[in-house]
Amino acid sequence: MIDPHFDHKTAEPRLYEAWEASGAFQPNGEGEPYAIVIPPPNVTGVLHMGHALNNTLQDILVRHHRMRGRKVLWQPGTDHAGIATQMVVERELAKTRNVTRRELGREAFLAEVWKWKEQSGGAIGGQLRRLGASCDWSRERFTLDDGLSAAVTRVFVELYRQGLIYRDKRLVNWDVQFQSAVSDLEVENREVKGQFWHIRYPLEDGETYRFPIAFNEAGEAVEWEDRDYIAIATTRPETMLGDGAVAVHTDDERYRNVVGKRVRLPLAERSIPIIADPYPDPAFGSGAVKITGAHDFNDYQVARRHGLELFILLDEQGRMRFDDYIPEAYRGLDRFEARRRIVADLEAAGLLDRVEDKTIMQPFGDRSGVVIEPMLTDQWYVDAATLARPAIEAVETGRTRFVPEQWERTYFEWMRNIEPWCVSRQLWWGHRIPAWYGPDGAIFVAYDEAEAASQAKAHYGSSQPLRRDEDVLDTWFSSALWPFSTMGWPDEQDPALKTFYPGAVLVTGFDIIFFWVARMMMQGLHFMKEVPFRDVYIHALVRDEKGQKMSKSKGNVIDPLELIDAYGADALRFTLAAMAAQGRDIKLARQRVEGYRNFSTKLWNAARFTQMNECVSDPAFDPSRVRHTLNRWIVSESVRAVQAVTEGLAGYRFNEAAAAAYRFTWNVFCDWYLELTKPLLSGDDEALKAETRATAAWAFERILTLLHPFMPFVTEELFGRLCGEGRGLLISASWPEADASLVDEAAEAEVDWAIRLITAIRSARADLNVPVAARTPLFLCGASEESRNRLGLYRTLIERLARLENVELREEPPPGAIRIVHDEAIAALSVSGVIDLAAEASRLRKEVARCEADITAIDRKLSNVQFVAKAPPEVVEEQHERRSAAEAARAKFAESLRQLEAVGGRE
Repeated sequence: MIDPHFDHKTAEPRLYEAWEASGAFQPNGEGEPYAIVIPPPNVTGVLHMGHALNNTLQDILVRHHRMRGRKVLWQPGTDHAGIATQMVVERELAKTRNVTRRELGREAFLAEVWKWKEQSGGAIGGQLRRLGASCDWSRERFTLDDGLSAAVTRVFVELYRQGLIYRDKRLVNWDVQFQSAVSDLEVENREVKGQFWHIRYPLEDGETYRFPIAFNEAGEAVEWEDRDYIAIATTRPETMLGDGAVAVHTDDERYRNVVGKRVRLPLAERSIPIIADPYPDPAFGSGAVKITGAHDFNDYQVARRHGLELFILLDEQGRMRFDDYIPEAYRGLDRFEARRRIVADLEAAGLLDRVEDKTIMQPFGDRSGVVIEPMLTDQWYVDAATLARPAIEAVETGRTRFVPEQWERTYFEWMRNIEPWCVSRQLWWGHRIPAWYGPDGAIFVAYDEAEAASQAKAHYGSSQPLRRDEDVLDTWFSSALWPFSTMGWPDEQDPALKTFYPGAVLVTGFDIIFFWVARMMMQGLHFMKEVPFRDVYIHALVRDEKGQKMSKSKGNVIDPLELIDAYGADALRFTLAAMAAQGRDIKLARQRVEGYRNFSTKLWNAARFTQMNECVSDPAFDPSRVRHTLNRWIVSESVRAVQAVTEGLAGYRFNEAAAAAYRFTWNVFCDWYLELTKPLLSGDDEALKAETRATAAWAFERILTLLHPFMPFVTEELFGRLCGEGRGLLISASWPEADASLVDEAAEAEVDWAIRLITAIRSARADLNVPVAARTPLFLCGASEESRNRLGLYRTLIERLARLENVELREEPPPGAIRIVHDEAIAALSVSGVIDLAAEASRLRKEVARCEADITAIDRKLSNVQFVAKAPPEVVEEQHERRSAAEAARAKFAESLRQLEAVGGRE
């Protein structure tokens, strides 16, 4: 006998172990290959809600296609996560041994990182198992594995020899704590309370010009003053020491007479030119801006256009350098101490006009938490523009498609304006760049040191000492090779590479389209001459129940492992799938997960009901041979459910697939079929009883199969309990076919007629507050012969399930009855004497008034232009949803009131 409750805490690890032991996760199918590569989580990572959504959707797909007989590979693995891992180990060393990585030295430090990785890294693999992820763990990869490292070296060397990797001096995001360049993805722009310092730059040789200070309504200058300076505003006054020019807009008439002249750079005792350029905004501040080409991305572009000299102010640790163009008083100072002293010195010199408090956007390292500095450094770059062209064409021609399609625009926008990709990082943990330098700085890129030495000998004519590049590659460089490096490349004869490249689909978030998806497209096409995946499914964000992004600072982070502990993995997985509508963020509330735990309980109780009623699977059961209308109906409904779930998953409409499975399970099978067939299961017709038992068992097995990709644990447990010995595991069972010949529209119409009538009566009783225990008469008026026949078949069920005293056929409704339109007939529900008509009408009028007041208040808010402009989009959306709900409620109450008033419920 099935236990009263499903104990997910004991069942989940037991079932997962059984799946792994059976080899079910390996690509054993005989059909077409179907491969997904997991977006490799950081080796330092722990499961968060984004992981839970991403991997739930992938697991739904692989379980579904596995059951369809495809040769399925879900390739797992982890990313070495250069900065994140190095930071974790450095902190651990500081805490436990009070030692830095530089004190240890490179080799000893890397040994410590590997030790940490083996002991503590990879915890997320176990957490993915708890979620139910059916990856082929026997093929698990790590981006610093020997094989993947060989692939990285091969790609770097080949790109270099093709002229697609080169060394250059450009601006990068510089993290002064890690003393490394970081990618845009590792930079978090935050709103902070900052200041604008307005500084006077004196014109050289005491020159002056007329500057307008007052204007009429037409915008024409009416008052001027003579100035011997240009005022600029900056949020980073310490960088002024690196200024190469002051720029004004090309069309700014206020400065027309000073363009080409020079100003004295305060405190630095050198002069810089005044230039005209489209970059400055004439309406912002004074319209003049300082150009610090070595420390600002926009200024760098202006400096390049005008051939300005670039002055590097800061060293790797964010301290002022010891260069001649930096006044001695500031050399060696931390950047913020330098700012404090420079501001004080400007004020003392009378050159500080004013200080304006203002909220500004400031870039921070997402891991270090320090302010990021734009820094001009020598780095390695990939010619991304050349690699991007085939990747753009592949999406344009449909070789790879984005779902939803709107994300193609994002992809194209970035790819068509792509910048060189900085791939070097000043770290120790990662793939060390395979480049060596000769005594004069000549570069030798090779597969190993021996090949580099051979190149150097040919270059110099004799053996020379070489120094290897200290830097490692950006983590995204190795991740870009993930779809083929995990399949054995550069061994092009590897069976996995031949079978599973390209993959079927990549499931990922929109935030890494640039950093990962685009780069996999570029590298895959360049080295494999084929796209890495046919589809890219972009899922939305998981937010809190109010629609806000989850963050530790807000205290609204929901831990998926805590939800799994409380409600089981199945409940969490089904919640995420049911809410994963394309293009719409998920507003996750704990109550939703609890609700789908109740769905799991409903499924469990349905299994107990079928077992108690001896509904046993029969391998010889033929659904086409059932005779009773209710059994033909459930067979027909099951075909439609199979079709809806299958089509939903084929189109990545996970929410629609989940809704179809839910509806068939709860609304069709549990709420109606089991209720409607109770008289058959307890009746005296043994043949009909046997048919119903077999049909119920067959339909319930369909339910377990359809739900398995979404809720693998509870369905596997019930399959094992109900479907007998020798059937194997549900994970390896076949997906049902949607056999159109089993659709029975006549049975559907007949049963649907009864269900709709019962539902309408129940709804009317609830709306009018008819007591649950009260049994009222119903009169079916103006019914066709077909409806009369159906009533004859289902009268007893209708009376029982709608709580009716009896159902009579009449031509006209009696007075004092609520009218319910049912196809061509009128179902008249007599409520006189059962409820207080006047009191109920009064209640309904109050409900209508309350709804109208809610609508008015919401309309007032939505018509407020400032509210719509300033409120977060999710708040505005919530107001629209509330209005729709209030409108629907008002219509419902108004209709009930109309009905009551028609039968005498007036004041």
